Amino acid sequence: MDHIASTLAPVSSTLDSYLPVVLIVVMAVGFGAFNLVATELIGPKVAGKVKMSTYESGMDPIGTARQRFHVRFYVLAMTFLLFDVEVVFLYPWAVAYTKVEPGSPEAGLYLGRVLFFVLTSIVAYVYAWRKGVFRFD
Repeated sequence: MDHIASTLAPVSSTLDSYLPVVLIVVMAVGFGAFNLVATELIGPKVAGKVKMSTYESGMDPIGTARQRFHVRFYVLAMTFLLFDVEVVFLYPWAVAYTKVEPGSPEAGLYLGRVLFFVLTSIVAYVYAWRKGVFRFD
């Protein structure tokens, strides 16, 4: 019986580590549900032609919603997302790098990895620039 209790102890401590994540998810879902219910209960209910019309940042919508965009727009958007995600990957590296002993072999390895990462990002940026991704003629 003690063997079963000793094998279940690590599982319960592992599940305890997920408690903050579960709490945040429950709070987020609860906040969203509360806002939807509160808006329905206490929000204004007067509908009219003006209220039901399309709203585009204060401008009257002109033309069709099926307007075609040049492919460069999408390539630029994907390039922005690529560099945005790469910057997000630098934060965990920065946290881990501060815990490495200065002058140790691991410090050089960590620095080499991030320099390779940044160098490949710069090469990708120069390639996109040379291909004319950032030009809108």
